[in-house]
Amino acid sequence: MMCAHARYRLEKILFLRSRRSVSFAATLLLALLAALLPRPTHGAAGVGLLTIDGAVGPASADYIVRGIARSAQNGDQLVILQMDTPGGLDTSMRSVIKAILTAPLPVATFVAPGGARAASAGTYILYASHIAAMAPGTNLGAATPVEVGIGPQQPQQPGPARQPGRGGAEEAKKPADAPAPDPASGSASTRKQVNDAAAYLRSLAQLRGRNADWAERAVRESVSLSANEALQQDVIDYVAADVPDLLAQLDGQAATVLGQERRLATRGAALNPFAPDWRTNVLGAITNPGVALLLMTIGIYGLLFEFMNPGFVAPGVIGAICLLLGLYALQLLPVNYAGLALIALGLLFMVGEAFLPSFGVLGLGGVVAFIAGALMLIDTELPGYGVPPGLVAGLGLASLLLVTGTVRLALKTRRLPVTSGAASLIGAEARVEDVAAGGVEGWVRLDGELWKAVGTVPLRRAQAVRVVSRHGLVLQVAPIETQPGAST
Repeated sequence: MMCAHARYRLEKILFLRSRRSVSFAATLLLALLAALLPRPTHGAAGVGLLTIDGAVGPASADYIVRGIARSAQNGDQLVILQMDTPGGLDTSMRSVIKAILTAPLPVATFVAPGGARAASAGTYILYASHIAAMAPGTNLGAATPVEVGIGPQQPQQPGPARQPGRGGAEEAKKPADAPAPDPASGSASTRKQVNDAAAYLRSLAQLRGRNADWAERAVRESVSLSANEALQQDVIDYVAADVPDLLAQLDGQAATVLGQERRLATRGAALNPFAPDWRTNVLGAITNPGVALLLMTIGIYGLLFEFMNPGFVAPGVIGAICLLLGLYALQLLPVNYAGLALIALGLLFMVGEAFLPSFGVLGLGGVVAFIAGALMLIDTELPGYGVPPGLVAGLGLASLLLVTGTVRLALKTRRLPVTSGAASLIGAEARVEDVAAGGVEGWVRLDGELWKAVGTVPLRRAQAVRVVSRHGLVLQVAPIETQPGAST
């Protein structure tokens, strides 16, 4: 018994030792594998990708602001803004820059693909970004603000031979480093705009440690740079062929975000593109100046039709919706209020033509005012933000046809016989109900009413008569058989 018990205890001890040995060996093997495998890094965080292709307006600004916020919410380590723009509206540009400056993660603006540009507003956005990059074959610059609300004059462009026929020998005598003409030497309003823009871009350059002198020249002289020149002059940070190449170059680099340094690990990071959604597309459609003008016109005409024909409901509902959408779009755009007032005046004149006997004068004046206001409605010369002349011509022609139809209908109605009121009694048929003494006076029934009547000849009961004139509440009648002439 004792031997069996001792053997059992010995076997149990050996089993436990062997089990511990296996566990130790497994632990050692796992540690060795963990040491051999590559360690994960914070580069696993994704990279957001936004795209701008066209002018910077209310729709694209809203898209960028929401895209930066979405990337921050998703925990992305970086947002890349791939851009190709000829410029944009000042208010939209400043909202984008404000979103970049207050972003909780670094924003890299990348002018791409080859052939793209970051002109005017794009230059400001590029300077405001934490990281600035360009693809080969791209350019930036020409940041002089377009005059708004001043007239057709444009800021003078730098360069020689401003006056043909006079610059030859005189320009040749100027030193090579002579300063170019300053566009801020024009009117007071132009100087204010240029000085404000130059100070704004210079402050962004100083904030990001980029070439501030060239930034000011880009505003005052409208100069531009290619990608390689921009890299050499410390205007941008990187030149990359595409987004993967840019991510490879950014790997391990640091970016300062809200005063804190962030180390990037972008090599092989997953891209999280944020494409424009339905909200951006709808906002982009209604903020098109031509669409905004069309919506406002349809809205006013729809309400007019509803007021002229109460009870149709649909024209009033559609008109109210279109008018509100059009006004919302116009308040987002740089509107010339003189043009807007002319459009409203023209539409009021055309509406008044339907109610006042002007024989087309009000309507034609309204068409002229509408066309003039539509042509000067948008107070900027930025590409993509003008009202198409073809649309203005089409709306003007439609308004002219409407006015012409209204005038023709009014003239046609004027020639119709009167069918209501006191004048409609003349020529109406009546029936004699009673005859007084002498037979000349009596009572006739006309449209269910009894009227006192005086006949041109003696009357008799149940006789059919015709009203030839009216004197107050007394009708002068004549038998239908005789048809005497009317007297007044």
